[in-house]
Amino acid sequence: MVDLFGGNPNNPLASTVDSDDSVQLLDTTLRDGEQAPGVSLTPDEKADIARSLDRANIEFIEAGSACTGEGERATIRQVTALDLDATVTSFARGVQNDIDLALDCDVDGVTIVVPASDKHIERKVGTTHDEVVENTADLVAYAKDHGLWVEVIGEDGSRADLDFLERLMREALDAGADRSCFADTVGHATPETAYEYVSRLAELGPVSTHTHDDLGLGMTNVWASLAAGADLVHGTINGIGERAGNVALEEVAIALAHGYDVETAKLEDLYDLAQQVSHATGVPLPPNKAVVGENAFTHESGIHTDGTLKDDTMYEPYPPELVGRERRLVLGKHAGRAGVRAALEEHDVDVSEEELAAIVERVKRLGDRDKRVTDADLLAIAEDVQGRERERYVELLDLTAASGGGTPTASVRLRVGEQERVASGTGSGPVDAAVKAVRAALGSEADATLESYHVDAITGGTDAVVTVEVEMSKGDRTVTVATSDSDITRCSVDAMVEALDRLLGSAAVGPDSESEGATLADD
Repeated sequence: MVDLFGGNPNNPLASTVDSDDSVQLLDTTLRDGEQAPGVSLTPDEKADIARSLDRANIEFIEAGSACTGEGERATIRQVTALDLDATVTSFARGVQNDIDLALDCDVDGVTIVVPASDKHIERKVGTTHDEVVENTADLVAYAKDHGLWVEVIGEDGSRADLDFLERLMREALDAGADRSCFADTVGHATPETAYEYVSRLAELGPVSTHTHDDLGLGMTNVWASLAAGADLVHGTINGIGERAGNVALEEVAIALAHGYDVETAKLEDLYDLAQQVSHATGVPLPPNKAVVGENAFTHESGIHTDGTLKDDTMYEPYPPELVGRERRLVLGKHAGRAGVRAALEEHDVDVSEEELAAIVERVKRLGDRDKRVTDADLLAIAEDVQGRERERYVELLDLTAASGGGTPTASVRLRVGEQERVASGTGSGPVDAAVKAVRAALGSEADATLESYHVDAITGGTDAVVTVEVEMSKGDRTVTVATSDSDITRCSVDAMVEALDRLLGSAAVGPDSESEGATLADD
């Protein structure tokens, strides 16, 4: 037995979760998550996300609200047609027609949402407490008669009169509901409130928890709910949702697994799932976000890097591979000798102790100027310190691009080894056209993937200078290059060519090679 709240017998939240206890997850990314401002998912995107959720062993997937319109119903049908292992549900208001519309979508279940607080009962819906209870019981019986799994949510439950909420959920369960749900609809609850309300509901039967993060307490309220007896958690991938969002399911899953040996999902799928949802919704992942943020397994500090190189677990609570991630060591003003040496070794650069000290000093100076030290920066510093001149393998000789009035086009002239190559390309914009021209010029010379492409304006005005940073990989090697220019197309191509040169230069394909190389991936 694991004490969730520190073993203090006087703590009203003190409770336990046994590793044998079953906790399940209900994902509402496709419904509550899509209600985040500016988010709109296509039917194919929803179907793809649903597949990924199912592969990650998420038990319940709320596919949408059938009452929204025919377009939404067509989308829900596309999800239900996938024949997933998960229980697929639709959100339904407290009216029979919503249940009928959900049935028409062939869902497995419904979440029936009825008013619970006086605000919603009297001012929003304009009904009475007795009518809400009677109507809810009738709707539950109707849904169960039609073979649906049924969960009843008391909307704004954290501001409801607790005696009334208990009465409402007792009647719902007596009518056949599979479970009740405590809903902190506006993120109002404190952990003590969540614990008190869920404790009362758990005495009636199975209870779920649905929390929002308006007070930054979404995750804490989930833990209070679990301590009080909840066994199903509502949430969204990446915590997207209305206002400050819902609790993030990937955080719930890793915390339960790491802290309490309670398995709820396939953890190694979480990062790809987070990336998929981020790309589909257009909501970027904050770099410092738990589990899936860029910095979650990234180390720059010399002390941390040195410790991590000696022992992977030194500065991480769990290994990145557990959630489908990789550890990254980056360089900046906090870099130390161990981290710099490790980065150089990744690029097969051997240095003496004296050379290493000089390189570390210059890396720190570069970092002091508020500049990220990329792989290309490090290698350039090492070459300078060692007095080496790097023989370029790929070099941009000329670039022209045009986008006015028609299809954007670009042409490039590259030197690749001893050859000069010219190629052109078209694309959705001048940068895309130029990248395709580079790909065409290289032909089968580069088996490299563009992992990321990022643009920042570093000056203002119409003549703004931009910095383009690209990350490219080939096999198990990755390089990051940043370049600056007033022309974004030139800047982008310079960065990619420099990255390719770094990747290919040390392994240039010779005449005796078994292969001429490969292609720059479309990523």
